[in-house]
Amino acid sequence: MLTLLGSLLGFFSSALPDIMSFFREKQDRKHELAILTMQMDQQKLEHNQRLDEIDIQADIAQSKAAYQFASQPTNTWVDALRASVRPVITYAFFLLFAFVKIYSLQVLLNNGLPFDVAVIRLWDAETQALFAAVISFWFGSRSLSKRRGEIG
Repeated sequence: MLTLLGSLLGFFSSALPDIMSFFREKQDRKHELAILTMQMDQQKLEHNQRLDEIDIQADIAQSKAAYQFASQPTNTWVDALRASVRPVITYAFFLLFAFVKIYSLQVLLNNGLPFDVAVIRLWDAETQALFAAVISFWFGSRSLSKRRGEIG
């Protein structure tokens, strides 16, 4: 019996280094896989950062080209026309807005509403918000430009 036990113990103890090396190799492969995964994630991050860099450089180049084009000498009337586009559109929309409101006021007055009630009905929250947005845009941008030193 002791002989049988000794031979079994000898057999298993001779296989023990192979079993240990099997688990060690499994751990090593797992570790290498984790390192490769981290390296791939790092490469993806670097690639995305490089793409962002390229996008930013393209935006800068586009802005420089636009400024260069805008600063080219042109005719005085072309500059005046270019500068008047936004104000003319604003005037046109204001005239249209005033026409619609005055026409609506006339309709309300013809339907028998008193003047003060008709004006209050026309000067609703949406109209106030629109009016405030336009005024804030024009005069707010002017005060910000003054603060930045763009306007004397």
